[in-house]
Amino acid sequence: MGAPEVEQFLSWLAVERKVAVSTHKQALAALLFLYRSVLGVDLPWLSQFERPKTPVRLPTVLSREEVSALLNAIEGPVGDLAGLVYGTGMRLMEALRLRVKDVDFQRRLIVVREGKGNKDRVVMLPDRCENALREQLRRAHLLWAQDRADGVPGVEMSESLMRKYPRAAESWPWFWVWPSPTLSVDPRSGVRRRHHLYEERLQRALRQAVQKAGIARHVTVHTLRHSFATHLLEGGYDIRTVQELLGHADVSTTMIYTHVLNRGGRGVVSPFDRL
Repeated sequence: MGAPEVEQFLSWLAVERKVAVSTHKQALAALLFLYRSVLGVDLPWLSQFERPKTPVRLPTVLSREEVSALLNAIEGPVGDLAGLVYGTGMRLMEALRLRVKDVDFQRRLIVVREGKGNKDRVVMLPDRCENALREQLRRAHLLWAQDRADGVPGVEMSESLMRKYPRAAESWPWFWVWPSPTLSVDPRSGVRRRHHLYEERLQRALRQAVQKAGIARHVTVHTLRHSFATHLLEGGYDIRTVQELLGHADVSTTMIYTHVLNRGGRGVVSPFDRL
């Protein structure tokens, strides 16, 4: 194939097949590999084809009033979990995987362990979340005590941590902040133990709350994280601070929220405390 045929093929993929940008890039990379590495032919014109750019989609962001209405429409511990996600900017699975030892009331912080990219980070503990978190830990302690009395195997931990701390899985500091109310079988080990709360619990409650609050937009749990970041920037906090709180490896990922002026800021107050 020459340049016209390659261009026609790539155009056919984009126009007729309507493939995703990633698929289009893979097709071009495959052609480059075929000619250069398999056929041993260097075709300068092939590398000159412009690679399609991934479209930038702005995240759904709720107003403070919408966040307040949404959180008020979710009752019980699941509502407290939703408040924590918005109040800290954590990803849903980061919040669900919190251990008791990760919550530091004295220092007003929460340690997010092994977040995206397998990195730890520190987020604030909002004042609005303190009482709910203490009550959640009280409920969690009842389940932990029941498991210990019933001889239930300890919570899930990595093999490296199990070797380093053999009894930690059964200890209170390593117990889940948001434990599941029921035991379940670990599909990998076949052990029946207590897992953390399943993400579907909050996802389902949020869908119902969106309808109840009358919000006519597509809202997911991640929307709370988007709203957290945007409200911080609107409050004057600088982009680097928001990047660190969100756990973004590259500031360019955080730049999507910069539709407001960055005026800087020092001590970080959770937007949840400003509702």
